[in-house]
Amino acid sequence: MYDFTPTEDQELIVSTARQFAARTLAPRAAELDVAGGFPRDSLAEAASLGLLGINVPERLGGVEAGAVAYALAVIKLAKACAGTTVAMTVSNMVAEVVTKFGTPEQQQEHVPRLCSGEYVVGGFALSEAGAGSDPAGMRTRAVANGRGGYVLSGQKLWITSGTDAGLFVVWARTSDAPGSQGISAFVVRGDAPGLVRGKPEHKTGQHASTTTPLEFNDVELGPEALLGEEGKGFRVAMMALDGGRIGIAGLALGCGLAATDFARGYALERQQFGHPIADYQAIQWMLADSATELEAARLLTLRAAWLKEQGRPFTQEASMAKLAASERGWAACDRAVQVLGGFGYTREFPVERYLRDVRVTRIFEGTSEIQRIVISREIARRFARTAG
Repeated sequence: MYDFTPTEDQELIVSTARQFAARTLAPRAAELDVAGGFPRDSLAEAASLGLLGINVPERLGGVEAGAVAYALAVIKLAKACAGTTVAMTVSNMVAEVVTKFGTPEQQQEHVPRLCSGEYVVGGFALSEAGAGSDPAGMRTRAVANGRGGYVLSGQKLWITSGTDAGLFVVWARTSDAPGSQGISAFVVRGDAPGLVRGKPEHKTGQHASTTTPLEFNDVELGPEALLGEEGKGFRVAMMALDGGRIGIAGLALGCGLAATDFARGYALERQQFGHPIADYQAIQWMLADSATELEAARLLTLRAAWLKEQGRPFTQEASMAKLAASERGWAACDRAVQVLGGFGYTREFPVERYLRDVRVTRIFEGTSEIQRIVISREIARRFARTAG
């Protein structure tokens, strides 16, 4: 049985996130949406509050509040500014990856700097032009240099916080083994010679988050850069993405909830034909559908987070949460625009921003189509185990 009543520690993190969102993120969200840029000041404040290491052990500079607290906090943050929040979710994911797969030396060197904001944030460098939904198609290579280290060469695309991240986890081929075999993971500092950060992409939404290509031009890496075992990097990536999908589910929920809250308030005030439009069934049903679907997605997200926190398998549940939250978050934002009518299509009101910001949650960290593949595969595996 699941009980998602927040504990005292969870409520402290959620309260911290809520206050930070209201004080810092919400007032800047519209400005950042128009001007773009990277919110370094906001992220520095987030780090000082422990929000860049929510599920990281205290011994490594985190607050060790758990995956459920993390999911709840992301929802609150994303309601205020999805762009800033995605930089935080990716950095939390990077900190967790290094914590789980890093040597004690790697953990001590990098994780406290991620949590404290010394690295600003962390970056997750997996995708390439020919390796988006299919990471096994990557062409970036790390060639042994004869001294125990590697020479890293290649290009990555769509890297969140690529302009400012102080540490990247980077995946590259270390052998010609077929498919996902022969892929390894590395920790690469943002100031490594030969690392070139490209120009930020001009995106539809999430303008407070920079998304850039990265080039690795014969970047020299020592043996201490290898994260986990050589040739086992695909497993590192898949396990990281399982947890990352919980964060993206929270991000989508935040957008959907913010849009629905705004649409509800608008519907109670907007008069047509002598009545608030909230009196009309067409509007009532849109709000009811959004509230119901978002609550269902929220429970899926918390279930996945709870399983992760308990150390139990959660691959299927994380994909279900991400699929439901991103699809229903998009639907809720679309309905909010419809409730506002013509005003919803203007920048005078924030619902069009929520719609643009939520759209990418159906794409990154595994498209909705990939989530369906993962879910169906896990269903088949569990059925086979039960039948056996």
